[in-house]
Amino acid sequence: MSRAWAWAAICGCSLAAPPAAADPFETFGTAMKYGLPLGAAACAADQGRLEDFAVRGVLQAALVWGMKELFDGRPVARRPSGGGKGFPSGHTAAAFFGAADLAGKCFDDQPEAGAMAYGAAGLTGWSRVLAGEHTPQQVWTGALVGFTFGAASFGIGSKGASFSLGMRF
Repeated sequence: MSRAWAWAAICGCSLAAPPAAADPFETFGTAMKYGLPLGAAACAADQGRLEDFAVRGVLQAALVWGMKELFDGRPVARRPSGGGKGFPSGHTAAAFFGAADLAGKCFDDQPEAGAMAYGAAGLTGWSRVLAGEHTPQQVWTGALVGFTFGAASFGIGSKGASFSLGMRF
């Protein structure tokens, strides 16, 4: 049941009506920023681990926001478009947070589904680079932050903390 809700949330966000002038690839990236975490939240709720998921999600978002504030005005935070607060990529962090949670906790017995979630998250990051909103370094940092919080489990409401990639070869 949780997989059906996860896929429904991801697909629903990807089909949301984009602005008329939006680039389809950039629109996909924005949809995955919301779709992957929403799918992971649906799965977490179904599995009775929504509180742990929510705490990790809030901490991930707070860390990204804090880093954007801390590094604003420094060269590492300058966007290719000239704006600031580009370090790290929040879109990529959110997408990798959702992908890592899905792959490690919802699709743990389906590595191909986990690979698809990680692939969608990677495309989200690439869409931000192609849109001129982030440098590859900003995207990689966002991916690392999101992945770390998504793959972790703080053990809230369960037997203990853990870290799961969800990829078995």
